[in-house]
Order: sequence, then structure tokens, then C-alpha cells
Amino acid sequence: MNFRNSNKNRSQLDRRSAFIRGAAAAWPICLGYAPIGLAFGVLAQKAGLTPLEIGLMSVIVFAGSSQFIAVSMLAAGASMASIVATAFVVNLRHFLMSSALAVYLKNSNRTKLTFFAYGVTDESFAVNLTRFRESEWDLNSALVTNFTANVTWLVTTVLGGLSGQFIPAHAFGIDYALVAMFICLLVFQLRGYFYIITALIAGILAVFLSLLIPGNSYIVIASMAAAAIGVALKKKLA
Repeated sequence: MNFRNSNKNRSQLDRRSAFIRGAAAAWPICLGYAPIGLAFGVLAQKAGLTPLEIGLMSVIVFAGSSQFIAVSMLAAGASMASIVATAFVVNLRHFLMSSALAVYLKNSNRTKLTFFAYGVTDESFAVNLTRFRESEWDLNSALVTNFTANVTWLVTTVLGGLSGQFIPAHAFGIDYALVAMFICLLVFQLRGYFYIITALIAGILAVFLSLLIPGNSYIVIASMAAAAIGVALKKKLA
């Protein structure tokens, strides 16, 4: 009986520790999501979506860049098929992010992996990958990080939708919110000259391909090409 109670107490402590660590890692993401989520909610409201529709979109899609693009295309009168196709292409980068995280999640519970995969975003990927590389980090803590950020995004986007009727269009630099977030993510990932070279190659390729390829597929192509070039350069020079 004592042995069972000891195991139960240890399990409770492990869960509590995972929750505390995951929430502590998530708060910077939440601070970033709050203004961006509000900005998205306002833009979505201006595009004609109701707070309920905004909330459903944040739950089903849960990808800031795709949601911003979808709302912009919706406001421009694009067809539903083109919106879905564009969002899918833009989100192809999640295959790359998931592949990088999968290295640290071998033999993990498949149910937990399913929920974890749902919560992978650019921000949670950056935080979790850093934690996996630099400290003792587990799937439970990563799940808490993902879903804390998820709830924050959902709540703030709905609040933005509710308050959008009181905010003029293009006020407070709302249209620039997503761009600013990705610039911050890029800066924190530049941990050496290989990363800087890769980022420059990706930027140059993206600008060049945007002139040749219609739509947003050039983003994925430039990212994959730059990543491949960066890996090849690193192996050659190392």
C-alpha cells in the first residue's frame, strides 16, 4: 500500500512539475499572442466574420499566418477553394517543424503525440526545440506549452472580434502585427553565421521567386531550398 501511495504521489508531482515548466515556457508566447490575436480578431471582424466564426477558425486552423492570409483573401473576394489551397501550402512548413521535433519524441505515447502535433506553431516550435536541445524537457511539458498558447490565441482572437466594431480599420498598425512577430522569431533563431547565411538565402530566394511564381507557394519553396543549402554548407565547411 505504501509503495502504491508513493508511486501515486510521485506521479502527481511529475504532472505538477510538467505543468509548471510548460506554463513557464509558454508565457513569452502568450505575451506575443495577445496583441497579435487581438489584431487578427479585429481584421477578421472587418472581413465580415462573427466572434463565433473567429473562435471556430482559431480552433480548427490554429495557425496565425494562415488565418491572416485567409481573412485577407476573404475580404478580397477570393474563392473558398483558393483560400483552402493557399492555407494548405503556407502550412506545409509544419512538416519541417514536426520532423525536427520528432527526433526528441521517439517511442512517445501516440495519443499525446496527436494532441502535441495539433498544437505545433512557429512560436511553440521555437520554444520547445530550444528546450529539447538545452535542458531536460519532456512531452508532457511541451503539451502544456502548446495548449497554454492555444487557449491564449483562442481567447484573444475572440476578444478582438468582439472589440473590432469599436476600432477603425488599419488603426494602431494592426496590419503589421504578424510581420513583426515573424521578425522577432527570426532574430531569436540567429545563433551563428550559418543561421544568418541561411536566413539571407531564404529572403533573397523568396523575393526572387515571388516575381516568378503566383500565390504564396514561393514561401515554402524558398524555405526548403535555403534549409537544404544551409545544411550542405554546414557539412562542407565543418
